[in-house]
Amino acid sequence: MKPYLLSTLAFSLLSCFANAAERIELGLASTPPLMAGIMTGNIDQSVRAQDNFFRYSQGRWLTSVEIPADKSDWGTFMIAREEVQQQLRTIVEEAAQDGKKIMGSDRQKIGDLYLSFMDQKRLEKLGTLPLKGELARIAALTDKKQLPALIAHFHQIGASAPYAISIHQDNKESTRYVADIVQSGLGMPNRDFYVKPDDARMADIRAKYQLHVEKILTLAGNKQAAGNARRIVELETELAKVQWSAVENRDPVKGYNKISIEKLGTLTSAYAWPSYLAAAGMQGKVTELNVSQPSYLTGFNRVLQETPLAVWKSYFEWHLLNSYSPYLSAAFADESFAFKGGVLTGAKENMSREKRGVALTDRTLGEIMGKSYVEKYFPAERKLRTELMVRNFLLAFKESIELLDWMSPATKKEAQVKLAKISVKVGYPNKWRDYSGLRISSDDLIGNLSRARLARYQKELNKLGKPIDRDEWEMTPQTVNAYYSPEMNEIVFPAARMQSPLFDASAEDAVNYGALGISIGHEISHAFDDAGSQYDGDGNLRDWWSKEDRAKFASKAKVLVNQYNGYSPIPGHYLNGELTLGENIADNAGIVMALKAYKISLGGKPAPVIDGWSAEQRLFMGLAQARRAKAREQRAIALIKTDPHSPGEFRVNGSLKNLPAFYEAFGVKAGDQMYLAPEERVTIW
Repeated sequence: MKPYLLSTLAFSLLSCFANAAERIELGLASTPPLMAGIMTGNIDQSVRAQDNFFRYSQGRWLTSVEIPADKSDWGTFMIAREEVQQQLRTIVEEAAQDGKKIMGSDRQKIGDLYLSFMDQKRLEKLGTLPLKGELARIAALTDKKQLPALIAHFHQIGASAPYAISIHQDNKESTRYVADIVQSGLGMPNRDFYVKPDDARMADIRAKYQLHVEKILTLAGNKQAAGNARRIVELETELAKVQWSAVENRDPVKGYNKISIEKLGTLTSAYAWPSYLAAAGMQGKVTELNVSQPSYLTGFNRVLQETPLAVWKSYFEWHLLNSYSPYLSAAFADESFAFKGGVLTGAKENMSREKRGVALTDRTLGEIMGKSYVEKYFPAERKLRTELMVRNFLLAFKESIELLDWMSPATKKEAQVKLAKISVKVGYPNKWRDYSGLRISSDDLIGNLSRARLARYQKELNKLGKPIDRDEWEMTPQTVNAYYSPEMNEIVFPAARMQSPLFDASAEDAVNYGALGISIGHEISHAFDDAGSQYDGDGNLRDWWSKEDRAKFASKAKVLVNQYNGYSPIPGHYLNGELTLGENIADNAGIVMALKAYKISLGGKPAPVIDGWSAEQRLFMGLAQARRAKAREQRAIALIKTDPHSPGEFRVNGSLKNLPAFYEAFGVKAGDQMYLAPEERVTIW
């Protein structure tokens, strides 16, 4: 079914019903159970809500709960994901134990992929033998002119290379797909890990990374592992120096640089793009590409010329091994975890093999797993209840746009058009991905992964020249997350996002408008944040704001940037207000809209007081409950460098400090630590 506003017929029906009585006709409870839904055991009475609301509401949990040894952080999202993984494990193990599986069936693929990972004895015997052909391909290189074909092959088998190819909607012609060249090729999370000479923590990670590269190469039999590891890190550092920062990459206009195939060579004179396109299966399918970071390609061209072929061969050997190490013998898997888990995130131990096997099956066969997950664990009532909440949020945004003091009438008209065109997907796709052409064997783990990666690559490549698939999801139903797509102008809420403890089916709506609703308002607001607002209702990059409106918005955003620049989750490490700006705008908007949408849900009736908690208080507590989280220091630092989201404490306190309704609900006054003078607060929505 073609998506349309509010996505499904069920949601269209929901738009007709505003109050609790009318919900009966949809099979929903006429009156939600009057439970507050507040986890009072988490409250730390030694902290005043007016001084640190996050610590007040979640303090006892923060001090008493230990992060599991196999985790680098822990909180509501991780708890929900752990619950989902247990549910998926049931699905996987039932399939693996089924002695009557039909070859080629979904059940056979699930069971045999899991079995191929769990056969550790076989993996120990094989060592690097499953990669023998790939390693030989690299060793056989005799000329840099052969690198484009190798990079094309790496893209097909899911191994990292100096650039990546992404197939997505053209940002200025949203009815067609375009191939996008994106900077890539680093073994650490991003450029900051390589180019911060004055950061002692980053310097320590770089040293440990080089040792890690050396150990993996040694395990693979590389006789000059130490020297090669040093040269690999030097090469990656040169690539990192010419890469764009995370803040620069947030600008969609700056990242839109379409260029013809013929002119692509002007950026990289030493690189044969025709050879790449032929090997990548793209020859004749594209006449132009988008280059997200043109200066990076120019820099890559220089590095390509200056770096000897022998170093490039070592580099590609490393990235092949890096991609497949978790699926080889225990020595490789353990060393992979030692750096990626231990050094980068601070996790004390790897997940059990069973957990890793389930996670691998989930990543590889996402929508097959999703179909089973939805059938077993996602009640229809929860989908309807969420869709009703979304409807109220859309109404709240519609009303709020008209009240904005910084948006002119002409821009408001365009904003309403865009809002009306937002489509909503809740729970699961209208149609499921077809995996029928993918062969999975119980005794060929590396082959399974390579074939699955190639199938994913081919699926993306096949989009070129075809109509936009508006039924496609970027997340599986079992993903505990949500997203807004500016090109599709849609918000998407997978089934698992409505999972405990992020959603309480037994609670009165207020706490859920804070816990789940905050995400609904958050995602809708991305359509109007500093980046999303540059797209129109059809998903095209188009400046539909007046210059005056943009200037007023930028002025408000600057205050928000400065606020978050002052937050320090780890001593000496401050948040980057520019990197996190879009998410901070969405967090601030989300809680404002949660209040408005909740009031709409009441249909004019007064909000109940439950167990002494007002509706506003319950809603704010729901927000904090949904955002409670803690992280190991290594993980926290890595997130500060790379994550566009602020840590949970600052997502909560940072938003509430700007919200007058919070001051009223908890009696915040001048002198309290949660207090900001009215002129210092940011009110965007």
